[in-house]
Amino acid sequence: MDIRLGDVLTMKKAHPCGSKQWLVLRVGMDFRLRCCGCGHEVMLPRAKAEKNIRAVERKDQDAD
Repeated sequence: MDIRLGDVLTMKKAHPCGSKQWLVLRVGMDFRLRCCGCGHEVMLPRAKAEKNIRAVERKDQDAD
């Protein structure tokens, strides 16, 4: 799955604050994500994060 810095991920389950949107801060074996609702930051293993992604929104829509 092609996830880049600055992408906004829509997850299957909502964060306790009610938001399903997460901003990608770090990509690698782990993802560092910031909740777009409350600003809480978490580190998730790539496999667990990719399993729970419903949609990926990119700021720049141009393909490389």
